[in-house]
Amino acid sequence: MKRFKAAVLGGSGYGANELIRRLLLHPDVELVRVASIDYVGERLGAAHPNLEGLSDLRFENVAPEEAAAGVDVVLLGLPHRVAASFVGRLLATSVRHIVDLSGDFRLKDVAAYEQHYAAKHPCPEHLAGAVYGLPEQNRVELRGARLIASPGCFATATELGLLPLARAGLLTGTVRTLAITGSSGSGAAPQPGTHHPVRAQNLKAYKPLSHQHVPEILETLASAGARDLALEFVPVSAPLTRGIFASTFVTVSASVSEAELAEAYRSTFAGETFVRIPSGRLPEVAAVSGSNYAEVGFTLGAPHGTERTLVCFAAIDNLIKGGAGQAIQSMNVALGVDESATLKDPGGYP
Repeated sequence: MKRFKAAVLGGSGYGANELIRRLLLHPDVELVRVASIDYVGERLGAAHPNLEGLSDLRFENVAPEEAAAGVDVVLLGLPHRVAASFVGRLLATSVRHIVDLSGDFRLKDVAAYEQHYAAKHPCPEHLAGAVYGLPEQNRVELRGARLIASPGCFATATELGLLPLARAGLLTGTVRTLAITGSSGSGAAPQPGTHHPVRAQNLKAYKPLSHQHVPEILETLASAGARDLALEFVPVSAPLTRGIFASTFVTVSASVSEAELAEAYRSTFAGETFVRIPSGRLPEVAAVSGSNYAEVGFTLGAPHGTERTLVCFAAIDNLIKGGAGQAIQSMNVALGVDESATLKDPGGYP
């Protein structure tokens, strides 16, 4: 018999598909309820063809309080602002853990939220109590956490690529990131930016220097040791279904060596199940697509006077390590079960 029960709210999207798929396979957590305003009364396969016949559950249109009844954890795959209003109501119930995949509780700074999400926060009183769900940085804080703010996909890739530098005291000043993403990050509802005939033969920047993941990246890296950090971030829409590839350009002292950097990466991710440093190659999306694994690496340029350029790379699947998989990973830590439960499958290749 499974030890815990879970519900998913906002269950018809791409991220929810991954939540549901992995919860159906979870050895310790039983998925007992999936709520959505779409497909009400229909089986899960109506929205998620890959789940056809795997569960008798049906989509329900229920209030947050009803969704939380009798469960240990609620996972939210809801849009920004909608999620916040649900979280406020869920915190008034007896549910033990809430994992929010939206951006509503990632930032401690209310002004930064209102600037980047173009709205007043519905319940800012809960920001201080939310734990940012990057296990590689906040594992201790996640143990037993009631409200978990699961990181953004761009943020996850960029943070993992730079975390070793922050911890080593090498991350300061202005850094520049170019991050390429697949279409599934825009959600299941068709939009001009994700329409296949346009996307399949196209590359384009969007929200350059103004993306909402910038402040959470800065907050997270500052907590890891970055000093006076500024980030110039340009996201690029690419003809991929899944995946993020982030390249960050950092200026370091000419005295910094490749061996020193390699040790910083090794020590930061030693013992981390889901972060790999490839041997003999740089990170690539095809190696992690369909999985909760991340790949990180770097290239160090030749000295120019007193400085040299360091380029840090990271690759993830935006829906899994950049979304639902990481949410499950954080949930596992909060519940005290095996952190890698239902997440160790490597994905396919190519």
